[in-house]
Amino acid sequence: MSIYLRIILVVISMLSMMNVMKRVRRFKLQIENSIFWIIFSLLLILVAVFPDPMFWLAELLGIQSPANMVFLFVIFILLIKTFNLTLEISQLQYKIQELVQKIALDENKKNKEKKQKKQFISSCHFNFFSFIFYSKCK
Repeated sequence: MSIYLRIILVVISMLSMMNVMKRVRRFKLQIENSIFWIIFSLLLILVAVFPDPMFWLAELLGIQSPANMVFLFVIFILLIKTFNLTLEISQLQYKIQELVQKIALDENKKNKEKKQKKQFISSCHFNFFSFIFYSKCK
């Protein structure tokens, strides 16, 4: 792995870590999600500073270049993260659907209660006026 690639890894990792921390401070990123990105950045820095394990893994897996091993490693981790985020989105969509249905049922119940209350009040007015009218007629 060339020194140029190692320097790029360190610089990009440091910039991404600073960006994550800035977003956490501004409450635009939850701490649970930021932990992954901070650990990922630290891992890339470790790979850049100590490239020997990547040489060993590349040789073990039959990959010609340790740089390709780094790219494969990054792609693999990001695919796992993408899958986990897809699962989380699916769960949130299910929860949203349940909440929308619950709100619709609650609104329907309120509308029925209002309608019944109006009918009761209008029938009371009719009964009151009819009582007055009939009492005057007698």
